[in-house]
Amino acid sequence: MKILIAGASGMIGGAAVSALRADGHEVVRLVRRVAAAPDELAWHPAAGEVPLESCRSADAIINLCGADLASARWTTKRCNEIRSSRIDTTQTLAKIFDLSGDPAARRPGVFISASATGIYGDRGNLELTESSGPGNGFLADLCRDWEGAALTAAESGARVACLRFGIVLSGQGGLLHRIVPFYKAGLGCALGTGRQWMSWVELEDAVGAIRFALGKADLTGAVNVVSPTAVMNAGFTRALGRMYGHQLPMPIPRIALRLLFGRIADEGLLASAHVVPLKLLRSGYPFRYPSLEDALYQALAMERAEA
Repeated sequence: MKILIAGASGMIGGAAVSALRADGHEVVRLVRRVAAAPDELAWHPAAGEVPLESCRSADAIINLCGADLASARWTTKRCNEIRSSRIDTTQTLAKIFDLSGDPAARRPGVFISASATGIYGDRGNLELTESSGPGNGFLADLCRDWEGAALTAAESGARVACLRFGIVLSGQGGLLHRIVPFYKAGLGCALGTGRQWMSWVELEDAVGAIRFALGKADLTGAVNVVSPTAVMNAGFTRALGRMYGHQLPMPIPRIALRLLFGRIADEGLLASAHVVPLKLLRSGYPFRYPSLEDALYQALAMERAEA
């Protein structure tokens, strides 16, 4: 299968490129600069420009674009950048599937597009499946519009799957990359009440879900990409603390998190979303790391101490 990937330089994208090539697929990366290798194609999503003819020769397109949500405070300018990095890129990729100007042209049959469990907002202890409605807030609105842009490809006859990734566990980036230094220094602790649900997935299963979605013809629409065993923040921090042998006994108060991080605290650190990967479970996806401790040891490339 010839697969085109946008966002190949990211944490998930880089791992996906390696895995798909190992599976025997031809992988072409979309890059926002002059193409410098045979497996690259240049595009300009901010201008809505993509090489249609070259892209339409692919069998599937994977969209993993999106600016880092936690790299800066959510000012109005930053929120616009976050939206543009997801919405503009997805709208541009969706053009590849639109054959209204040339009905006889070839187009890819599958569009796998990233989304996030942030679409559910802060929902307390409610179990959330793909049929649950969106929540409220910046992240929920962002993900709803992001998925809406991807689903326009379905109107052109493509199979579209919007993968709602939870917190992706990897030592190479994301949440763990930011917080592990604090745990190594004995400064890790729960956030707020610690009773907010965290829906997570180990990087290998995040990539596994992409590979699975490519070959599963009946997997369409929203797909929750999370472990079947979500945990509360207090449980997550205890598990990480056990790995490093120590953590602070008291949580960081909500007010301190809000002062430090602004809006990110409420929607990213303190929001509770108990997400269930119902479609993946019903489709038979074999989770490799359903256990949090196994996932953490794998993500951080650590060996368990012998009992």
